[in-house]
Amino acid sequence: MQKENSFRVDLVQSWQEEQIVELYRAAGWWKEEMDASKINDLIRGSFLFVVAIDISTGRAVGMGRVISDGIADAYIQDLVVRGDKRSRGVGTMILTTLLAECSSRKITWIGLIAEPGKEEFYRSLGFAPMPRHVPMLFHEETKGC
Repeated sequence: MQKENSFRVDLVQSWQEEQIVELYRAAGWWKEEMDASKINDLIRGSFLFVVAIDISTGRAVGMGRVISDGIADAYIQDLVVRGDKRSRGVGTMILTTLLAECSSRKITWIGLIAEPGKEEFYRSLGFAPMPRHVPMLFHEETKGC
C-alpha cells in the first residue's frame, strides 16, 4: 500500500489525454461522443487544473479543476481519484491544492456540487451546504422553446 507521500499534485497546462480520459471514465463522466483530442483545450480553458501523480509510475491517479472569473468566484469541478487510490489522502491533496491556489489569488467564494455520499469529505475541508439554494442543470430538450 502506498503512503500519501507517494503522490504529488501538480498544477498543469496539459497532460496525456488518455490518462485524463481514463479518469473521466472512472468517474462515469465521459460521454463517448466527446473528443479525447480536446482534453488539453479543456485543461487550458480551466482557471486551474491539477493532476495527482503516482510518483512511482508518473501516471495520473486523480485530477481536479477550477472554473472561475479569476476575480471573485470559483467552482471546483471534476474532482476524481482513481478507485484503487482512494482513501489515501489523494483527494484531500487535490482539493487543498486547488483551495490554496484560489486563496493565493484572493478568490474566497468557492462553490461545488458534491455527489451524494461525498458530503462529509467536503465538509471536513471547510465546505457547507448552501441553505435555500438548489443546484440546477440545463436540459435543452426540455427548455420549451
